[in-house]
Amino acid sequence: MKVVKTVAELKDFVRAEKNAGHQIGLVPTMGFLHEGHLALAEKARKDNDAVIMSIFVNPLQFGPNEDFERYPRDVERDTKLAAAAGVDCLFVPEVEEMYPAPSVVTMTVAARTDKMCGVKRPGHFDGVVTVVTKLFHLAQPDKAYFGLKDAQQFAVIDGLVNSLNFPVEIIGVETIREEDGLAKSSRNVYLTEEERIQAPYLQKALQLGVQSAVQGEKSTEKVIERTISYLQEHAGAAVDYVELLSYPELEPLEQVQGKMVLAAAVNYSKARLIDNIIFNVNEGR
Repeated sequence: MKVVKTVAELKDFVRAEKNAGHQIGLVPTMGFLHEGHLALAEKARKDNDAVIMSIFVNPLQFGPNEDFERYPRDVERDTKLAAAAGVDCLFVPEVEEMYPAPSVVTMTVAARTDKMCGVKRPGHFDGVVTVVTKLFHLAQPDKAYFGLKDAQQFAVIDGLVNSLNFPVEIIGVETIREEDGLAKSSRNVYLTEEERIQAPYLQKALQLGVQSAVQGEKSTEKVIERTISYLQEHAGAAVDYVELLSYPELEPLEQVQGKMVLAAAVNYSKARLIDNIIFNVNEGR
């Protein structure tokens, strides 16, 4: 596996792969890799001739009171894991390499951000689409892989690609979970022992809500209320939001119909967890 830290080195790698007629798969990450990230890399490995993974904690997507400085990092460990997962090129730039000067052009997401996590994170998805756009240009991937645990991020990137006609296919990969159902996340390390026991109830609450929708409940409000009630009883966390929206449009619905996402976020003492289930009532999940 080749490890590169500069834009010039990445361009050289991409040029060689393109000249060889190879298809490139891109796996953008912020590092501190877990099984969820590695599942993206393994899927990319199966689909492409060459796999590029980026590890970059993007400051543009962190708000002033968020955890940019304390976001977990372990590049040495990540390098070993990426190599084992079949990554061909690991791009690990410094902030100064990705943003060497103030940008002349800025990006603003016009839709799909006024719900879910976007409500309390103004500017977050502007930072996401900025770095993803740069990575698309630098890596020139045929396919790019994103976890569906962050369903809103995937919806925003779907909008980015379709609105600006990026020549890349985005692939959503199902959430990788612990044996008890908790979604793998770099932030799980911040849970206390008691919170770690309670955290799987986030997914169980969502399953309960989806079950009620699939079994015929037409009121989105009642599905949401049932999910919130279960969370409050079992999860031991402050409920940030529970929302049931069309997917990937992320529009509110008057009644349960079509393809939707039931998503939730909860706050523990030192960790904010998100999870979701994307489903289609017309297909019974």
